Amino acid sequence: MISKVEHIGIMVSDLDRSIAFYRDVLGLEFVERLKNNATEIAFFKVGDVQIELVKGSSAPYEKTDGIVNHLTFTVMDLDAALQMLKDKGVELINSEPVPIWGGMRVLFFRGPDGEKLEFFERKTSDA
Repeated sequence: MISKVEHIGIMVSDLDRSIAFYRDVLGLEFVERLKNNATEIAFFKVGDVQIELVKGSSAPYEKTDGIVNHLTFTVMDLDAALQMLKDKGVELINSEPVPIWGGMRVLFFRGPDGEKLEFFERKTSDA
């Protein structure tokens, strides 16, 4: 059966702009960029999962109204991550971190195509 999540595909309207955002703003590791006919993709590595940015208009990559709500990244210091997003002019959904259960905190923001992204901070053992 299923052994792991291989990658998560995100439709984008401007691949260069999205590559710059995921590489330069979020600091993700760029893997490769590929082009085939009407579709161009870029992969980033996050742990053992990849994020696939897709710019295309032909099946199976046409833009759809999917039901994925957001993509979450774990960060060690949510306050520092928030300041980095502010410094880089990223659109914030929350102006401050939001406490959730068990002392964890989250912060939602937007990617260049309006995709909803989240930073997640686990409670530290000394807190």
